[in-house]
Amino acid sequence: MQNLSDRAVLASRYILVVFYLGLAVALAAYAVRFLVKVWKFAADTLTPTSDAQMLLGLLYLVDSALVASLVAMVAISSYDSLVSRLTDAKGASKIEWVSNLDPGNLKLKVGIAIVAISSIHLLQKFMDIASLSDRELGWAIGIHVTFVAGALGLGLLDRMQSQAKLLAKDARAKE
Repeated sequence: MQNLSDRAVLASRYILVVFYLGLAVALAAYAVRFLVKVWKFAADTLTPTSDAQMLLGLLYLVDSALVASLVAMVAISSYDSLVSRLTDAKGASKIEWVSNLDPGNLKLKVGIAIVAISSIHLLQKFMDIASLSDRELGWAIGIHVTFVAGALGLGLLDRMQSQAKLLAKDARAKE
């Protein structure tokens, strides 16, 4: 009975494939929207606009690239670590960098990406500061600071965990 339940629980990880394929479809849809943004950005370069407006348009493109990278990183590394290793016919890893992403490292990378995205959004708000109320600007800064604090907290926890593992390894080596 336990063997059957073990197999069922282990097989349930394949349910995650639905989520990762869903992320791939969402990423493809986001790529189409990105192409529309690129087309609009290119068309706007031919019309007289301010440098600030051009910079805002470029920041929107950078923001989109960061979001897409974040989705791809989460989907690929999670699939590789939770569902099935991505290997070629010889058994070698198809994507070597994925093996360097443990769950703690992935959380840290996600946190850093969110801070970068938040920074771009905050910069966009500062570029158009005249149209914002003090309340809107305060909330934007507060949310950004919260993301920064969260990423710093994740980094600190990851560092503490790494040091604890090293100490445990040293203790085992001394025994």
